[in-house]
Amino acid sequence: MRYVPIDSVEPGNVLARSIYTSDGMALLNAGVQLTIGMLSNLRRLGVTAVYIQDERFSDVVVEEVVSEQTRREALSSFSMTVQCIQTGKNVSSKSIYDSTSNLIDEITRNQKVLLNLTDIRTKDNAMFIHALQVCTLSAVIGVKLGLPKVQLQELAIGALLHDIGKCDVPEKEKKQEDTELEGNLNDYNQHTWRGYKRLRKIKEFSITIPHVALQHHENVDGTGFPRQLQGEDIHRYAKIVAVANFFDNLVAGSGFNGKRLLPHEATECLMGFSGKRFDLETVITFLKCIAIYPNGTSVKLNTGQIGVVVGQHSGLPARPIVRLFKKDWDEHNVREVDLAKETTVFITQVLNE
Repeated sequence: MRYVPIDSVEPGNVLARSIYTSDGMALLNAGVQLTIGMLSNLRRLGVTAVYIQDERFSDVVVEEVVSEQTRREALSSFSMTVQCIQTGKNVSSKSIYDSTSNLIDEITRNQKVLLNLTDIRTKDNAMFIHALQVCTLSAVIGVKLGLPKVQLQELAIGALLHDIGKCDVPEKEKKQEDTELEGNLNDYNQHTWRGYKRLRKIKEFSITIPHVALQHHENVDGTGFPRQLQGEDIHRYAKIVAVANFFDNLVAGSGFNGKRLLPHEATECLMGFSGKRFDLETVITFLKCIAIYPNGTSVKLNTGQIGVVVGQHSGLPARPIVRLFKKDWDEHNVREVDLAKETTVFITQVLNE
């Protein structure tokens, strides 16, 4: 499979990974042959890239830290929570505990697999996919830091629900709030306070969970909001979620300057803020967990050769294995470049085709 920008996908290409709605239901299943109408609808829905099948890379798989089924369960539980809040019903915590417990168990089993941030987003599912990605990223960091299961569960639930204060706010107001961080930082109507107050009402949750919603925009140098906390005054969970939230916003195009960044660009931006906005230890741990160049990504090497990332090295996320393109494809004459071994070769560009 290959990860391809939507404008480079042609009618007749076969979808290699399913696309989901906000509640975890399949919008388009893997294996469907894409038509002009389908591609038009995907563009209208805001999809920017998809995985397609390619016989030259049929053996390339995106190793999953968390299974598709578990991701769908977490999306479903989050969706039900949002619906309960929007309709004024009591939130049931059982489905959230169950889905995050499964997620943590899988992450713990798959610690050596680098995390790929490749869930396909639409305008309708963006908030839900963001919640899931921040939850997954935070739990991966927590596992790497050696947190016990009870703490991992609190962290994962806090991360999944970190933006719950936005769930009943019109999209226009969400964007305005996010771009006016220097305004009234102690405004009790901000989404951080709203989320905190909502989660405090769920008696099954420990007090640390609502504090994730309250503090995930605090910066270690005291420039964040809503209370301008510094360093050790910020809860450890909130420091973790802050990193995950910032990174996912960058790759989704809803963060810094509103520009969608590729994973390797987002890591550079994140490192620039480490020790200032974000806890240094958390950033370093995070950078060891993700695939900077996910499998299926088309890249150009400093040798001028073009290829597709087909494999990863745990602990060396910037040095993947690249299978080179050839004009006349011959399956018996495939060449792969392992950047962990060929140290003078490196990636110079991620290609949009």
